[in-house]
Amino acid sequence: MVILKDGTTLTLRAIQTEDLDKLISLFKRLGPRTVYLRFRQNMTQISREEARQPCTIDYDNTFALIATTGEGDNEKFIAVGRYARLPKADRATAALVVEDAYQRRGVGTSIIEKITAIAREKDIRYFDAGTLTESAEAMKVLEDAGFKKTEEAEHGVLRMVLDLSPNQIAEEKASQREEVATIASLHAFLKPKTVAVIGASHRPEGLGYRVFDALLNQKFNGTVYPVNPNAVSVASVKAYPSILDVPGEVDLAVVVIPAEYVQQVAEQCGHKGVRGIVVITSGFGEAGFDGEKMQENLLNTVRSYGMRMVGPNCMGILNTAPDVSMNASFSPIFPPTGNIAFGTQSGGLGLAILEYARTLNVGLSTFVSFGNKADVSANDLLQYWKEDPMTDVILLYMESFGNPRKFAKIARDVTRHKPIIVVKSGRTAAGARAAASHTGAMASTEVATEALFTQAGITRVDTLEELFDTANLFAHQPIPKGRKVAILTNGGGPGILTADACADRGLEITMLSEKTKLGLKSFLPPQASVNNPVDMTAESGGPEYHRALRLLAQDENIDIAIAILVSPVATRTEDVAKAIRDISPEFHQMGKTLLVSFMGQRGVSAELSGGEFDVPSYSFPEATAIAIAKACEYSDWLKRPKGSIPHIAGIDKKKALATINSILQKATKQPVRIDGDSIIELLNCYGINSIPSKVATTADEAIRIAEEIGFPVAIKLYSKTIAHKTDVGGVSLDLRSASEVRQAFDQIKDRLSDIGRLKEMQGVVVQPMITDGIETIVGVTQDPSFGPLILFGLGGIYTELFKDVTFRIHPLTDIDAREMVRSVKTYHLLEGWRGAKPSDIKAIEELLLRVSAMVEDLPQIAEIDLNPVKVLEQGKGCVTVDARILLS
Repeated sequence: MVILKDGTTLTLRAIQTEDLDKLISLFKRLGPRTVYLRFRQNMTQISREEARQPCTIDYDNTFALIATTGEGDNEKFIAVGRYARLPKADRATAALVVEDAYQRRGVGTSIIEKITAIAREKDIRYFDAGTLTESAEAMKVLEDAGFKKTEEAEHGVLRMVLDLSPNQIAEEKASQREEVATIASLHAFLKPKTVAVIGASHRPEGLGYRVFDALLNQKFNGTVYPVNPNAVSVASVKAYPSILDVPGEVDLAVVVIPAEYVQQVAEQCGHKGVRGIVVITSGFGEAGFDGEKMQENLLNTVRSYGMRMVGPNCMGILNTAPDVSMNASFSPIFPPTGNIAFGTQSGGLGLAILEYARTLNVGLSTFVSFGNKADVSANDLLQYWKEDPMTDVILLYMESFGNPRKFAKIARDVTRHKPIIVVKSGRTAAGARAAASHTGAMASTEVATEALFTQAGITRVDTLEELFDTANLFAHQPIPKGRKVAILTNGGGPGILTADACADRGLEITMLSEKTKLGLKSFLPPQASVNNPVDMTAESGGPEYHRALRLLAQDENIDIAIAILVSPVATRTEDVAKAIRDISPEFHQMGKTLLVSFMGQRGVSAELSGGEFDVPSYSFPEATAIAIAKACEYSDWLKRPKGSIPHIAGIDKKKALATINSILQKATKQPVRIDGDSIIELLNCYGINSIPSKVATTADEAIRIAEEIGFPVAIKLYSKTIAHKTDVGGVSLDLRSASEVRQAFDQIKDRLSDIGRLKEMQGVVVQPMITDGIETIVGVTQDPSFGPLILFGLGGIYTELFKDVTFRIHPLTDIDAREMVRSVKTYHLLEGWRGAKPSDIKAIEELLLRVSAMVEDLPQIAEIDLNPVKVLEQGKGCVTVDARILLS
């Protein structure tokens, strides 16, 4: 499916030989000018023989994509793009034609974008595209695609050569087109002018009644039509037997009928020209195999008519904007208008979320329950909310990712503009998995999720309570510039608890300036403490809070202020709240963050809102500290450079591919473990330094190799089935003579014999002994959803014991590599622990980037373990001592 810039959708598929008649039908609908520009001559018809050629493809040298609407017998071709390889193998001719009625809507650009990606996979680097110089439309399509082009005109014909190599301009243009199209497609859901409720009924207990009633009660700023074949009217509004009987256009249809009738209704919506449907009905993908099949058929129908769908199995949609005021859900609760958007995968949880938001007086801009996310997902909503002027903060409750790599790409862009706060359930379901490497053993879906959130700048919280606490801060206060916290309280105990909670989360309880202290002493009682935390004593009221906070706002040592109130009899909470609300604009003016902890009170109370800037309140110190810490993490991420994927010199991709293909062709089963010589050859192709290693099958051969290498040496078990050599006594280090080598060889054999695994020994690997350097590990494993995960951390035999490692999702930017190295405790050793010389940190960062480049070029790689990688002194680089690579 592709989304066009007007928000409608099309289906793209490969052409087939049986499509001959549909292709001829497309030609007959083409206007004379379109025919002339495509075929360079005036034609009034096309023969079956002429049409047969573009319908015949081999998926390698020739390929064609068609854009269609409708399905089955109603399927109609509206565009076709084709390439055919030229004698020069890396070039192909390319041609495109789009039906007149669909031109200038992005159809041609979408086909060019897809077909170039397919051509690249077939090692085609250039398209020769011949168009007429007078064809502004063709020129616009090629310009929109963003590919580099050279051109030459002769006799009115423009010969254009497109370089298909991926480039930043093409990628940025593709992202921009997708974003514009996605936003346009969601207007039907979030800003409809007309809504039809299919299944609206008289029964108050029915969901159809509740959805229709919610739209009426909220005074939706548009027209609502009840659709029910068995009712003349619903809630005094005229009802219609079917969507086809509704007068005029319908933007949005909310479907609340039994699952077995939804397919038919979706087809009727398509015929009516409905732009979007919300399927609240359950019994689809969440209900097993039969439900999955029903959902697949439903989605195909929706897409074939150019519609989009939220659900099925969802709660509905809300938009609190005054010019929309829409509650298209079965929730009786409509939250206050605010600047927070909320998307949830769980419909049932949605009701609790809306109730919670209202209780805390937290305002929402929009709310979307996307249910099974068969079509519209969090990826689409993030793009919409990024550009929504009513939304400043985005909240998500997610149970799973549909396309995590796409989610990460979109989220990384959105978080540069607006914070995304996520509760992701399913932490414990990941479990451990059997793996042939240290990297694989430590990887999990949870690890991948954490890596994704870290790289994309997403704020992750553990509970819905934390979600709202953190959102409250983001929505109403400036993002903290730093981590320096001042605490103002009228009770010593809460102040100390808050200071402890902040310190535990990496916040700094800063020293107040002397000017601030003198100012506080000028009006506080003698028994008050003017150090941080500032204890004003129990008799302090609104005026004291106001004066003290003004001083804290002006103190250059402070980024964040927390005002705590324990309500004594002598102080009115309302007076303190008003004082804090009145001073809040001064904190905003200074770019500082102000929070309140009215012990036992949460949310944004009426007393703390209604001024220029609301001030969020937290019940207890821990909640306050967690919200601030999350905001500071986001602040740090915003300050972080975006990073880039650097060009790395010294890579021989062609030789590496030849090596891997040769190994796979000879393999009898997969995955295939690469042997020592091939590993060294592959690492050399990517400029990865490794120590020379040779395999010996006898003790005498091991001695000969050791003498060639020079003592001291290490010998290690060589086995294609035993992953961890140390576990079976298969490693002997610092061997300094022939006799020690012989003894070590025999001991390895004896140990394997004792445990009944001698047959798994193919010999030993002999290497020079490397004694210097810090042992680290660099690894790769493939996650079925997230793709390659890259690991860095403490290496050697204790890797899995201490698990001082970090993961990132491929591809790595230079900033990712830098942060990986600095995010593990082992980094302190690399810096030079207790007088030791610093290690070559730049070299290990470069190694991570080289491994990422290898994974990009060689998708056949299933797992990599470089363990240990010895990081030598600064300026001396790093060296891979042992490596394990699996291919599939």
